[in-house]
Amino acid sequence: MNANTSQKLEALAPDGVPVNVYIWDMDETLILLRSLLNGTYAESFNGSKDVKRGVEIGEMWEKHILKICDDCFFYEQVEDCNEPFIDSLKEYDDGKDLSRYDFKQDEFTSPTNDLNKRKLAYRHRAVAERYEKGLARIVDSGTMSVLDELYEVTDGYTDRWLSSARAFLEQCSNGTNPSSQDIHILVTSGALIPSLVKCLLFRLDTFLRHENVYSSIDVGKLQCFKWIKERYNHPKFRFCAIGDGWEECAAAQTMQWPFVKIDLQPDSSYRFPGVTPKTVSYYFAAVYGNSDADTNKE
Repeated sequence: MNANTSQKLEALAPDGVPVNVYIWDMDETLILLRSLLNGTYAESFNGSKDVKRGVEIGEMWEKHILKICDDCFFYEQVEDCNEPFIDSLKEYDDGKDLSRYDFKQDEFTSPTNDLNKRKLAYRHRAVAERYEKGLARIVDSGTMSVLDELYEVTDGYTDRWLSSARAFLEQCSNGTNPSSQDIHILVTSGALIPSLVKCLLFRLDTFLRHENVYSSIDVGKLQCFKWIKERYNHPKFRFCAIGDGWEECAAAQTMQWPFVKIDLQPDSSYRFPGVTPKTVSYYFAAVYGNSDADTNKE
C-alpha cells in the first residue's frame, strides 16, 4: 500500500474509530427477486402468501430490469462481456469526451483487443455516470411512477423486506460518529450491468456507489472478497459478509471474516425485518472484539 492510499484510509477512520465494511449479497438478501420468481418465498409461509401473486411481482421486476438494461445501459451490446466491476478496464479508457460519441456506430465487438477494450471501457464510464445521476434522470416520470408503485406493492407483499433492508443501510450510513461512516459493498452472482440496474430500481444506489458493486460470476466470491480486502487493507477496517448462500459463507470463512446468514423463513430473526446493525455488531465483536462503535449501534 502506498502512502497516499494509507492516508486516504486513515481519513476514513478518524480518532481510531473502526470502520465497518459490510459485504452484501443481493438476491434474497438486500432484495427479493429469485425467490419471488420461483415461489420459494411465498411457499415458506405455508399457504398464507399467494404464490402466484409473488411470481407475478417477480416477473414485473424482471421485465423492467431487462428493459432499462437494454435501453439505458448497453446491455444488448455487452451481455457477453461481463466484467467483475465497472472500473476493471479503466486503464484502457483514454478520457475521450463521450458527450457526442455514437455508441451504436463504433463497431464494438467482443473485447479481445485493446481497441474493443477501450470501447467497452467507454461504455462502463457512461454506465457509471448514468448510475450516479440516479433513476429519475434516466427514465420518464410515467415509468418512475410505475416503478414506485411496484416497489410499494413488493414491500407490502414481503412484509417490508425491501424498506427494512434499506433502513439497515441508512442506519449504518448515518452512524453514531458523523466523521466516520460504514461502507457497503455488493458482491453478487448476477451479471454486472443488471446488478447495477437492480440497485437503481430497488433504491439502493444511495448507499452503493458504482465502484462498490462486484459481479462474481466469472471470478468467484472469494476473489472479490480478496480485492475488497486489498482496497481497505488498514488495521481500522473490519469486514463482515452478509448473504444467504454457501459461496459467500465459504469465502468469508477463508478470509476469517464474520458471516451473517440470511434466512427466508418467516419465523427467523435473520431476515428483513429482523436483522439490524445491532445484531450484526455481535458478529463483528466475536471476531474483532468490542468497540465504542459496537456499543452505540442501535
